[in-house]
Amino acid sequence: MLAKVLTSAAVGIDGLDVEVEVDVSNGLPTFNIVGLPSVEVKESRDRVRSALKNSGYDFPAKRIIVNLAPATVRKEGASFDLPIAVGLAAASGQIPVEPISKFLILGELSLDGKLKRIRGALCMVSAVNGRDLDGILLPAENAREAAISSNLPVYGVKSLGEVLAILQGSITPQPAKASFSEITESDSLLDFAEVKGQEHAKRAVEVAAAGGHNVLMIGPPGSGKTMIARRIPTILPSMTVEEAIETTKIYSVAGLLKIDGLMTQRPFRSPHHTVSDVALIGGGRIPHPGEVSLANHGVLFLDEFTEFRQSAVEVLRQPLEDRIVTISRAQMTLTFPASFMLVAAMNPCPCGNLTDPMKECRCSPRDIERYRRKVSEPILDRIDIHIEVPPVRYTDISKQDPGESSAKIRRRVVDARAIQHERFRSAGSVFTSAQMAPSHLRRYCTLDSEGSDLLKAACRRLGLSARSYAKTLKVARTIADLDGSVSIKAHHLAEAIQYRY
Repeated sequence: MLAKVLTSAAVGIDGLDVEVEVDVSNGLPTFNIVGLPSVEVKESRDRVRSALKNSGYDFPAKRIIVNLAPATVRKEGASFDLPIAVGLAAASGQIPVEPISKFLILGELSLDGKLKRIRGALCMVSAVNGRDLDGILLPAENAREAAISSNLPVYGVKSLGEVLAILQGSITPQPAKASFSEITESDSLLDFAEVKGQEHAKRAVEVAAAGGHNVLMIGPPGSGKTMIARRIPTILPSMTVEEAIETTKIYSVAGLLKIDGLMTQRPFRSPHHTVSDVALIGGGRIPHPGEVSLANHGVLFLDEFTEFRQSAVEVLRQPLEDRIVTISRAQMTLTFPASFMLVAAMNPCPCGNLTDPMKECRCSPRDIERYRRKVSEPILDRIDIHIEVPPVRYTDISKQDPGESSAKIRRRVVDARAIQHERFRSAGSVFTSAQMAPSHLRRYCTLDSEGSDLLKAACRRLGLSARSYAKTLKVARTIADLDGSVSIKAHHLAEAIQYRY
C-alpha cells in the first residue's frame, strides 16, 4: 500500500516542498530511504521503528521503501522523522490515508514517540502558504515560531500518538497564535550614559546608527572602543515585522533560536579574532549562515580588527557592498541576507600607545606600517566612518553626572530614520542613506556651490576614490537628516569629510 505525506525542507532561508512517499509491500523485511537523504535522515529508520512501537502502533515486518521527492535535492535534518512515521502508519493500514494529504507534517522523533524542536520551522512552513491545506502539524516548541509566517492554522503537537489521533479524528487540536506585539524597544541594561567623555566618538556613532553606516574606531587600549560598540544596539530603531521575520528565519535555520516566537531585539555579534572564514561568512558542505548573516539587521562587531586573519577580513567585501552572501558548492548555491552594520575597533600601532599623549610608543615606523597594512585598502574604503578614540581624561572619568542617555540619542536616530523611510518609500530595497545607489546620490545629495568647492578640494587633497566620494555624500546626507535639513549644507559635508580621514 502506498501513502504520501507532504513535508518541507529548509534551503537557505526558504522552504522547499518535499513529498514523502511510503510504500509497504510483501517481501523480505527491509527499510530503505531514497531521494538523496543525508546521514541523519537515514538514521530516522531506527527512531521511527522505536517511536511507533512505544506509541502503541505496529511496525510492519514487510518491505518498506521511503522516497523523498524531489530526488534531485539533498535532504538533511531530523524533521523527516514524523512524516515518515505517519506515512508508514497509513501505508500499513493503521490509520486512514485520506486525512494525511490535507496537512503539512514536520518533526523529529525521540525513541519514546515524543517530538523534539526542529531547525528552520519558520522557513519550512512558508513553502506551503497559499496551498489548500487544513493546517500544519509540527512540534509544540516550534508552534509560535511557525505561526508567524504561515497563513494556515498551525497545530503544535507533543507526540507521535497525538498526531495519529488528530489524523484519525479522535482529537480536535487548537491552533497556535502568533503575536507581533513583542516588537518593542530594547530593554538592555547597557546605556550610553555610562560612557564618560568621548563626545566626538559618540557623535560619530550616532551618525552611523542614523544612516546604517559602517564604523572603524582607532584608539589605544582602554579608551572605550568596546564599551561604545556594545551600546550601539541601544540607539538603533526597533525592528520592523519584516526585519524580525527575516532575522528569525536565519536563527531558526542555524538552530540558534532560543525563544518560542519572533526575535525582536537587533542582534549583536562579536566573533573572536580566531574565527575561521567559513564561520564568519557561512558555508560548509551544506551551506549554513555565518556571523555576517547572524548579524542581519543588527551589528557585527570585530574587536582587535588587525588580529583577524586577512583571508577572513577580505571575505567581507561582498556583503559590505551587496548586503547578501552567496555561497556556492558542488551541490547547490545559496544566498543568505547580510544587511548588517559593521563596527570595527583596532589599536593605532602594535603596542597601542601611538596616539596616547601620556605613554611612549615603542614601535618603529616599519612596524606601524606593517601593522596597519593588515587591513587592506579595499576594506578600509568600504567603511564609511573612521574615527580616532583618544584616551579618556581624568576630568571626564571622575565626573559624577551621567552622560547623554541612549534613549535621547535613540530618539534623534529614529527621527532621522523616519525621514529616510519617507524619502526612499518608492525606492524598493533602499531604507537608509548607506544603501543609496548612484541614482539616489544624484537625486538626494545635490550640493550648493560652497559644498561643491569643499568636496572638490577634499578630493584633490585627500585623494578620495570614487567609492569614498560616494560614501562621503551618504554620510553628509545622514548628518543633514539628523539636523532636520532638506539640503546638504557645507558644515554637514565638512563633518562627513573629517570622518573619512
